[in-house]
Amino acid sequence: MASISESPPPQSLVGHLRANIREYGMLLALVAIMAFFQVATSGVLLKPVNLTNLFLQNSYIVIMALGMLLVIVAGHIDLSVGSVSGFIGALAAVMMVHYHIPTVPTIIACLAIGAVIGAAQGYWIAYWKIPSFIVTLAGMLVFRGLSLTMLQGQSVGPFPKGFQALSSGFVPDVLAGTGINLTALVLGIAAAISLVVSAVRTRAKQARYAAIEEPFAFFIARNGVIAFALVFIAWLLASGRGLPNVLITMAVLIAIYTFITTRTTIGRRIYALGGNEKAARLSGIKTDRLVFLVFVNMGMLAALAGLIFAARLNTATPKAGVAFELDVIAACFIGGASASGGVGRIIGAVIGAFIMGVMNNGMSIMGVGIDLQQVIKGLVLLAAVIFDVYNKNRA
Repeated sequence: MASISESPPPQSLVGHLRANIREYGMLLALVAIMAFFQVATSGVLLKPVNLTNLFLQNSYIVIMALGMLLVIVAGHIDLSVGSVSGFIGALAAVMMVHYHIPTVPTIIACLAIGAVIGAAQGYWIAYWKIPSFIVTLAGMLVFRGLSLTMLQGQSVGPFPKGFQALSSGFVPDVLAGTGINLTALVLGIAAAISLVVSAVRTRAKQARYAAIEEPFAFFIARNGVIAFALVFIAWLLASGRGLPNVLITMAVLIAIYTFITTRTTIGRRIYALGGNEKAARLSGIKTDRLVFLVFVNMGMLAALAGLIFAARLNTATPKAGVAFELDVIAACFIGGASASGGVGRIIGAVIGAFIMGVMNNGMSIMGVGIDLQQVIKGLVLLAAVIFDVYNKNRA
């Protein structure tokens, strides 16, 4: 069997870097931004407590970015995700606090209602060909109004302990480490090893078909950096309270959606749909149904994000979800998604979300005002889109 380095790369190192400048550029940008704020905040950024807060503060953005990426890749947009997440949080509060419905049935019902909301919007977009911008803009207004009506302009809480654990809970240290959370450290090392093994197997499979595109030096460097980052983050978290439950949720979802977009037929069809809908339809792909399912998925993920956000605050507020859609869409575009559809990766959207999250967290620690934060985030988004357009024109 061919080794992972036998098949010569079809591109030089420089050629490969130029062809994948967006992918490597965003990863380097995240590292550079984290390094800058680590120095600017005198080491506060990567303290275990702040790192945990960073994951908690950005969990709902990352989760919605997974669904939004598929929507954007399919050639559409969803402006309603913030309002839907706020509405679902309000619904969960009313169900548990006012009607005393148990946590698990409430979560299941809310996820199902989120999927129904996505289906309702996807129906008009997919089968009636109404532009997604219009349908989801209407949805944003409708569900924002419903949230205000349901909560009657007041905050509702607190939630049961079981529901709070959805966001604020931690994985128990079953290995009972002394001075350090061994379970968190072991899980981090296991995750790093599994990713490296998976990457080696994938490259070996590509070598059998002479389909290797990434030079061996880049392969080693990329996977080495990722493995080191995972172990380092696990060690930092193990020095504190351990792994937050929401981090496990994010990791599982990222793995699932990465698999769907890279290894399944439906994933390839979504990219074909965004690249050229007419050609995809003529090739036999049921594009209407695919668009419908993409919005059903987005509605369910928005509902999950709304539940996690409400659990983190331990209350549902009328302003929950305001402007979430802007951060989610920005995360996808910063992470490499194309406004014209057909282009984008799950890991890119995750990196984009954490770029936004690290900037928010770092600027808050430094005492930068919210007004200036908005200006800087807007300029970063604009720069990312300009960079994407420039690379396309150059190609």
